[in-house]
Amino acid sequence: MRTFIPIFMIFSSLVFGDYTVETLSKSPRIMLIHNFLTDEECEYFIREATPNLERAVVVDPEGDQSDGLVVDQRTSDGAYLLNFEDPILHRVEKRIARLTKTSIDQGEPLQVLHYKKGGEFKPHYDYFDTSTAGGVECTLVGGQRYASLVMYLNTPAKGGETVFPEAGVKVVPKKRDALLFYNCHPEGEPDPMSLHGGAPVVEGEKWIVNKWIRMEKYR
Repeated sequence: MRTFIPIFMIFSSLVFGDYTVETLSKSPRIMLIHNFLTDEECEYFIREATPNLERAVVVDPEGDQSDGLVVDQRTSDGAYLLNFEDPILHRVEKRIARLTKTSIDQGEPLQVLHYKKGGEFKPHYDYFDTSTAGGVECTLVGGQRYASLVMYLNTPAKGGETVFPEAGVKVVPKKRDALLFYNCHPEGEPDPMSLHGGAPVVEGEKWIVNKWIRMEKYR
């Protein structure tokens, strides 16, 4: 098992390369990264994902993860970016690994999500519920989802905030910013304080790209 270092102990309110990291909460661990992406990268993600968008799904607790479940809890369209040789994609992957002190192979493929007006993702956990067959099945390909990174590709006209009900944290999406939070404690146990959701988009639309980081090599 790889060793994880709590990032707020390293980067709290510090400038790191071309971006800055602001600690929003230590329980759960939540960091807002200002100017993590460039305008070019934001436009690239939207352009590459648009032709392949499909209704986003969630983990099927009964087990079969080949298709997942379509639920009203998550009303967005999504597409995975799988062209790993693309220089822009590779550049962002390296930046994520450097930020999180993990290796690229611990990350799931980047997923772009598009929320139209009214679209939302009700409060949920990113870590897998290992009391269910579906949760156990998911951990077999890389272990638990240790951390999540949400990168904002545009600034919605109104709404679409990322909310953490248990922590009392609300983040307004802003183009180029990213939100890093840890779904588990440093020792790997799921953190129930990491409950989070995407508030409904009131005006305009919201584009984000997600990165989920595993405890082990993702395969």
